[in-house]
Amino acid sequence: MKPKINLFGLCGIALALLIGLTGCGEDAVEEDPVEFVQAIPATGSEIQQDAMIIATFDGTPNGVNVTGGKFSVSGANVKITGPFTAGALNLTITWSDGAAALVYNVKAAGTETAGTGDTPAPPPDGMVLIPAGEFDMGSNDAEAGNDEQPVHKVYVDAFYMDTHEVTNLDFKRFVLANPQWQKTRIPKPLHDGNYLEHWDGSNNYPAGKANHPVVYVSWHAAMAYAKWAGKRLPTEAEWEKAARGGKSGLKYPWGNTIDPGRANYNNPGGTVVIGSYAANGYGLFDMVGNAAEWCLDAYDKDFYFSSPARNPLSDVNTIANLDLILNNHTSIRSLRVLRGGGWGSSSPYVRLTQRGHGTTAAPLSPSTAASYVGFRCVKDVTD
Repeated sequence: MKPKINLFGLCGIALALLIGLTGCGEDAVEEDPVEFVQAIPATGSEIQQDAMIIATFDGTPNGVNVTGGKFSVSGANVKITGPFTAGALNLTITWSDGAAALVYNVKAAGTETAGTGDTPAPPPDGMVLIPAGEFDMGSNDAEAGNDEQPVHKVYVDAFYMDTHEVTNLDFKRFVLANPQWQKTRIPKPLHDGNYLEHWDGSNNYPAGKANHPVVYVSWHAAMAYAKWAGKRLPTEAEWEKAARGGKSGLKYPWGNTIDPGRANYNNPGGTVVIGSYAANGYGLFDMVGNAAEWCLDAYDKDFYFSSPARNPLSDVNTIANLDLILNNHTSIRSLRVLRGGGWGSSSPYVRLTQRGHGTTAAPLSPSTAASYVGFRCVKDVTD
């Protein structure tokens, strides 16, 4: 007996395959092309033969090739290295969305360059360059709080930022080198009793969590770690610019729709290994979710109404007054800001512009140490 063939079923399968192959027509969503932003040093500059050129894009470029120099790709940055031959240098960068030409005058060995004063050193290990520039800070989104408004333009100087949140292993190295910051030795005014709550004894983080972000760390301890590492905590403006990854108008680092496949949030299981999710356009991992991150700033709900247009820093107005915080951080008692939300946060709290400051019952004093609170560091380009 010959088997019966269901023609309607076969047609349905064929139609489904055709739709899957061709997409959804006019409803298909295409990603915006990645565009070239700037080169440091700027095209047209004089450079030395051993110079490094950093080309920055507004996202991670695909299919990169550079004619005229060796290169590597790190997030949104393409690093081009010599040694270059003295004379005119013509570089061409191509990527899947376009091409850019860069022209330099390479000085002979032993001669000085005219210099533009804007050539950064190569990023330190584990950090990426966040280029200088202006962006719209804050949000008019329906979920935005009053403290996220008004939206205002802010210019931030270039800086380096850790690609990952500080891990348990990183922090163990710190407390071993600085016994006064160990769990059983930290002065009482610098924590709330929950400091390194999940560690066993003074120096033992939870088994199997060496590469999870350290949590239960007070702002005071995060500041001390950053100083020990030759770095500092980011300002709110630096954090938000970096978290946007070179894109404007986004609600989350990846777009405007919440996506549990993009970040560790609303997860009762706690933290996960750093870098478990895709990086943003600057090559930064876990800018939202996993661990909420301490910033330098004091929390001021009205700061956006009076924020300086360049390098703002609440509590001391601008980053030009940074030393007033760095040199006296153990005596500071005013509320501090968290950004990015943590592993247990719901979607409104992992928005790029959300300004964490705790609750009326549990405000975020600099001594607060909580299960969802960690940090990452930045470093000034001029250091």
